[in-house]
Amino acid sequence: MVAVSLRVAQTPCTVITARILIADDHELVREGLRKVLAVRTDWQICAEAKNGREAVTLSTQHQPNVSILDFSMPELNGLEATHKIRENCPQTEVLILTMHDNDRLVREVLAAGARSFIMKSDASRLLIQAVESLLRHKPFFTGRVSELLLAGYLDPSDRSEGNVTSLQLTPREREIVQLIAEGKSNKEVADALTISVKTVETHRANIMSKLDLRAVADLVRYAIRNGIIQP
Repeated sequence: MVAVSLRVAQTPCTVITARILIADDHELVREGLRKVLAVRTDWQICAEAKNGREAVTLSTQHQPNVSILDFSMPELNGLEATHKIRENCPQTEVLILTMHDNDRLVREVLAAGARSFIMKSDASRLLIQAVESLLRHKPFFTGRVSELLLAGYLDPSDRSEGNVTSLQLTPREREIVQLIAEGKSNKEVADALTISVKTVETHRANIMSKLDLRAVADLVRYAIRNGIIQP
């Protein structure tokens, strides 16, 4: 009798070299990002978030290598989410996606700790390259963003007065401005931030005093003008 040796072919397991979180309030955008990133089979989408607050929570839970954030998200925009993610997860690199490019916005997200800033219209072409750069802990910007940074550096007088005013607010106050501008009541703001209604009322009064505003409509206009919410 001839002994027959049977060898079972084994499919090699893909080694995951990067864990990525994506955050955008539009499912179609998240789907598009997933498709772009899918060309790298060694990268894993470890979590998806529908708003900035969820992005912070999931980043803290999953500790991704890279968090890809839309700038204009409800409840907590990309700027404030970046602050919190970098504070809670210092090893996580942040990439900001946006439909708007101006030197003020770029400077703010860089100051918050993001190391990459690309336009949504460029995502299909540049996202892989940007993530690869961040995985080496190197910044990545498009030529257009570099031009904006240089222009702002060379002409600081071009910086808007609204941005100077916004920097007077604390991170907590900017969170509250966004929630109020999105139509949340004091109770809803308190629930979202797990603080008391009295604390919200105190913050709200301080905000209105700092910004010299009289009505919620004025606060909404301020939030739009300073990019805290989108019109």
